Amino acid sequence: MSKLAAQDKFLDLSDYGRPFGKLLANQLKNTRFTPIHVTLLFGISGLIAIYCILQGSYYLASFFIILKSMIDAADGELARLKNRPSYTGRYLDSVFDILLNFLFLMTICYVSQTSFWFTVLAFIGIQLQGTLYNYYYVILRNKSVGGDTTSKIFEYKSPKALPGETQKSVDILFRIYTIVYGTFDKIIHALDQEAYKVKTFPNWFMTVLSIYGLGFQLLIIAVMLPMDLIEYIIPFFIIYTALIFVIIGIRKVVFKV
Repeated sequence: MSKLAAQDKFLDLSDYGRPFGKLLANQLKNTRFTPIHVTLLFGISGLIAIYCILQGSYYLASFFIILKSMIDAADGELARLKNRPSYTGRYLDSVFDILLNFLFLMTICYVSQTSFWFTVLAFIGIQLQGTLYNYYYVILRNKSVGGDTTSKIFEYKSPKALPGETQKSVDILFRIYTIVYGTFDKIIHALDQEAYKVKTFPNWFMTVLSIYGLGFQLLIIAVMLPMDLIEYIIPFFIIYTALIFVIIGIRKVVFKV
């Protein structure tokens, strides 16, 4: 099942790893590998990238950061190929992402000797950026005919476990998910409470919004590292966060409820 109906598909600048993800998923579809195994694999790639940053091997770090994004695209593809949608996998993927984001930035903070509090501010900014992207994207997916509705616009309670997973694991991961993402979700919703009432978002708007997708954020880091701009990464993402208000402003002015 595609995430979006054909008329709602857009050029997602953060999803450059999708072709590799589809290729990897096709190679694994008849094996014992599960989507959760793939999620663990992208986590390992992220940890290797962190080690490379600590060692000053920025080209290798960039390679593993991009590889992480490419593998990240494979777990959902594999779930669709095996017809095994999973809330466990969905929440685990998201929890791994936020943990790796924090570790990436703290590693950059340590190596570049950037202010700890500036780094915390950049982390908050990155998470708000990604939350805005996911907020609008999930709205689009839920309103797209035949779209993927595994992710909900508002997640107030743990969903009923799907076949092949236990309710206990779904409940535990949902609690963790709400703890680490809940505040960011509330902030973005408070900034644009009426967005879910919009019938759809045009393709060009979603393409612009995709610069806030996790894949594009990591691509920026992967480009800046080998350019020896590591000390500018934290300040960049603090400033980059200001575009949130521009994007929300466009939504409110151009796509009125």
